[in-house]
Amino acid sequence: MDHEAHVRRLWRHRGTTLPTPRRGPRQQLDLDDLLDAGIAIADESGLAAVSTRAIAGRFGKTPMALYPYVGTKEELLALMQDHACAMPTWTDPATTLADDLQAWSGALFDVYVAHPWLASRPWSQATQGPCEQDWLERLLQILARWRAPETPTVTMLYATIRACAETTASYLHMDHRGMSGWLAQAEETTRQIPDYADRYPLSTSQQPVTANWQDAPRAALTSAVDLLAGALPAR
Repeated sequence: MDHEAHVRRLWRHRGTTLPTPRRGPRQQLDLDDLLDAGIAIADESGLAAVSTRAIAGRFGKTPMALYPYVGTKEELLALMQDHACAMPTWTDPATTLADDLQAWSGALFDVYVAHPWLASRPWSQATQGPCEQDWLERLLQILARWRAPETPTVTMLYATIRACAETTASYLHMDHRGMSGWLAQAEETTRQIPDYADRYPLSTSQQPVTANWQDAPRAALTSAVDLLAGALPAR
């Protein structure tokens, strides 16, 4: 990995300049356009569908033509990851710690739902780019405002948001056939195990938390954030 070139690409809009080839024709493609194309492919077909060939094809170029712009495949994915998680603009409620954490968590949750493949990128592959750094800095500002502990709050929030977003993405992609199959198996389980409810009285008596089951992960996130905020010592 060419760390200098990669960092310059990541921070191209925040104080660095893009690396330029030492020889050959002047660059004809825009890095933001290439990343937008890669993100569109990942959103449509998953991260496995992303390749320099797939992206280059959208611009009538060869895969090798992309290397001066994006670097290696892993560098490309890191650039896409940071580009896709650009933080939207909102004003912190600054009314309670819970309200501020709800606003931050909801905004990041929406980004992960819009780009489900983001949650599949492990934490070990954090980009160290400006957009990811924006999210962490904003969260630490909130915790500092309310004098709440940073650890393990940061880890718990990120983990919960990622998990709920992954579940939401799975629910959104579950068609009627998949839902019918799930219900059919549940019905067959109760038929084959007549005392199923007696064995598991607490879990089988649970009621839906939302009218639409696809909204349940977001409702769970809201409850989890309130629970966490309530447990944190804050001024």
